[in-house]
Amino acid sequence: MNLDRVIAVRNTKTVYRDGKNCIKVFNDDYSKSDVLNEALNHARVEETGLNVPKIIGVTTIDGKWAIISEYIKGKTLAQLMEEDPDNKEKYIEMLVDLQIEVQSKTNPLLTKLKDKMNRKISEADLDANTRYDLHTRLEGMPKHNKLCHGDFNPSNVIISSKGKAYIIDWSHATQGNASADVARTYLLFWLNGDMDGAEKYLDIFCKKSNTKKEYVQKWMPIVAASQSVKGNAKEREFLLSWADVVDYE
Repeated sequence: MNLDRVIAVRNTKTVYRDGKNCIKVFNDDYSKSDVLNEALNHARVEETGLNVPKIIGVTTIDGKWAIISEYIKGKTLAQLMEEDPDNKEKYIEMLVDLQIEVQSKTNPLLTKLKDKMNRKISEADLDANTRYDLHTRLEGMPKHNKLCHGDFNPSNVIISSKGKAYIIDWSHATQGNASADVARTYLLFWLNGDMDGAEKYLDIFCKKSNTKKEYVQKWMPIVAASQSVKGNAKEREFLLSWADVVDYE
């Protein structure tokens, strides 16, 4: 394998291109079960028929776990938004259309979103009363089994050189209520400092999917609390501030 060409560097992994392959190499302290779970999630999403890069293999490189997948030549929606800000709303609309397509799929073998969120809320750095309120709200939310990406944002959508959209990074995929995934995307825009993009995204999604904005907003504290368990200190502080809000106007 040729690991000379770096595509991306993250806190826990480095992504390389080797010809027609994309090789995601995880840090040596990264959990083996998390790597295998990511590969399994991705494989299960492939089975839904969505347009995703194909998994080719899982291996170790110099003692580090790695996932090998198909390399997609193109640009992310995040890059396109940055290069062409005048058409940002068009790109957000593309993001929404893709997310609605994702949520039209099901896979009964994926982890249930509610189960995962209940575990995360229990681990969150919140007082017992707030955690109890969040657990109660979560249990009261409608139970669905739609495919949820878990980290659906413009940097996880690649538009190929032929104009075809590919969705990547399925490590957080679950089955559950689609509005929870929408709340997560909204918060990701905020975490990226793009409040205007967040509001445009939510407006477009709710209009296209005929979803009440208030319904998505009810998920915000739940999603923020569950996501606060991982990430850097600044992100945790921001998410916990959202998790402590009981209701939105």
